[in-house]
Amino acid sequence: MPAVTVVENILGANDRLAAENRKRLDAAGIYAVNIMASPGAGKTSVILQTIKGLGEDLRLGVIEGDTASVTIDSDKVLAAGMPAVQINTGGACHLDAVMIRSALDELPLDRLDLIIVENVGNLVCPAAFKLGTHANILIASIPEGDDKPYKYPGIYRGLDVLIINKMDLLPHVRFDREYFRRGVEALNPGLTTFALSCETGEGCGPWVEWIKHRVRGSHPDRRE
Repeated sequence: MPAVTVVENILGANDRLAAENRKRLDAAGIYAVNIMASPGAGKTSVILQTIKGLGEDLRLGVIEGDTASVTIDSDKVLAAGMPAVQINTGGACHLDAVMIRSALDELPLDRLDLIIVENVGNLVCPAAFKLGTHANILIASIPEGDDKPYKYPGIYRGLDVLIINKMDLLPHVRFDREYFRRGVEALNPGLTTFALSCETGEGCGPWVEWIKHRVRGSHPDRRE
């Protein structure tokens, strides 16, 4: 069987399972987002700031993906008082719909409004595999450089939201915001973007308000 056909079959099967995951989330009244980024961009930091910003407004659960059997990130979420499930991909460079289906079995879906999936740190593979979440979010950080939209166009094309993290480092790092913006705009015109710093908390408010609005808009019966 040709390699292209094999890939198409794998992605097709994954997409069908992702659709089942979406139906399960919708039936439970849960809004879910898939957070992607390169290693060190601040995925867990953004999640912790989101938990802090949500307060008691919404009930949040987290699915943490990692290539090794470590619980560093999920331990941080648990310490913040939220349920978390750790997925060890066994070295795979992305999460897939099968992994998410298993993780959903371990979360208290009847007591959640929002699930955040922290995908494996990678700017290539995660873009190809649907999970069943409602929105794809990418975190780009200032130290990574301003050329990432040009080097990794695939992940930018499929986004619903872009978060630019570590804005507090902008005075100390060479980063051309206009060059970066043009690269993003060419791939995903009008993309919703939030610039923030998890270190200082600056700019986190608008992102948290966006997620609140999306959860309540998706499920109007959610708590006000």
